[in-house]
Amino acid sequence: MAYVLVINSGSSSVKFQIVDPKAEATRPPLVSGLVEQIGSPYGRLTIKYEGDKHFREQCIRNHTEGLELSISELNRLGCGPSELDISSVGHRVVHGGQVFSKPKIINDDVVEQIRAQVPLAPLHNPANIDGIEVARKLLPDVPHVAVFDTGFFRQLPASASQYAINAEVAEENQVRRYGFHGTSHEFISQQVPELLGKPAADVNQIILHLGNGASASAVRGGNPIDTTMGLTPLAGLVMGTRCGDIDPGIIFHLHRQAGMSIDEIDTLLNKKSGILGLSGVSDFRDLRENIVGGDPKAARALDVYVTQLRRFIGAYMIALGRVDAITFTAGVGENDIGVRAAALADLEHYGVKIDPERNSVRGDRAREISTDDSTIKVLVIPTNEELAIAQKADALV
Repeated sequence: MAYVLVINSGSSSVKFQIVDPKAEATRPPLVSGLVEQIGSPYGRLTIKYEGDKHFREQCIRNHTEGLELSISELNRLGCGPSELDISSVGHRVVHGGQVFSKPKIINDDVVEQIRAQVPLAPLHNPANIDGIEVARKLLPDVPHVAVFDTGFFRQLPASASQYAINAEVAEENQVRRYGFHGTSHEFISQQVPELLGKPAADVNQIILHLGNGASASAVRGGNPIDTTMGLTPLAGLVMGTRCGDIDPGIIFHLHRQAGMSIDEIDTLLNKKSGILGLSGVSDFRDLRENIVGGDPKAARALDVYVTQLRRFIGAYMIALGRVDAITFTAGVGENDIGVRAAALADLEHYGVKIDPERNSVRGDRAREISTDDSTIKVLVIPTNEELAIAQKADALV
């Protein structure tokens, strides 16, 4: 059996899975792993294989050492490249800019083109490139494929992708709405028609990817027509630590009035805002505990989160004209019963009716949580970005 090694390289971590690209979406990967605290004396490698967890703790100075250690441990456990048929390596790349709309087999030229997109994603693309370069050296005889987070949304119509700023300035600086979480949105958009028993071309849907990072999209007939994230992943919905949409004048105000530098404002809006900035915690489980404990800041943070979410749901219902399904996915979307209920409360007049009993059921399989007579079906579908990357890599090679 041929497997795909999927790598998601971050600034101080590397996530990886070994995936059967032909597996069902609900089937767990053969192997999953995480290298943490790269560059720290207290690095850690965790590998999950055959129901067991295996740990290694040691100094991991860089991505090279992290991936070398991972492959060594995988081989020792009998589930590494020396033991399995690894047909390709799929790499998550956050930003493809205006260059990449489809997965691409990686060569030196492709790496340099990805590097050219770093100004658009300075926090993400450098780490993605590190993972690609190290993995190509360690596994030189296996084709490597780049799969871009922005790829699905390169199809956006100009009316949705273009910002109302000077057109020449925008073009010179590659300023447009790119959208992110595209692999997840595309994966979910392909699952929904099958669940509804309709051809993809006949399905209009709203997808709500709600995790620590959050985004929504409107998809007509399999093609995205709008999404909430923009030039960067900062835009749109309220997130764990990101502010989502704000008046851009706030940036100038903080610079002039508070004397904050651009870097300080960048850190504030990306890492110290959102649910964390409003409540002091970023995890929804902690937020729920604080709400139960009577914390008014936590309750208000949830209200702000839901209000922004409903704002975009309403906008996308109008943009699509006819909506066949609204789907929740990712950590919060799949697990937070209250967020789902609040997001779609009092919309019966628009054909949205959630069944409280169905909504309360937890599980790791796709399911419908709307009533039988709901005109718009409400679904919960677990996302599987790693499987989607594996499938794209496998199809390309």
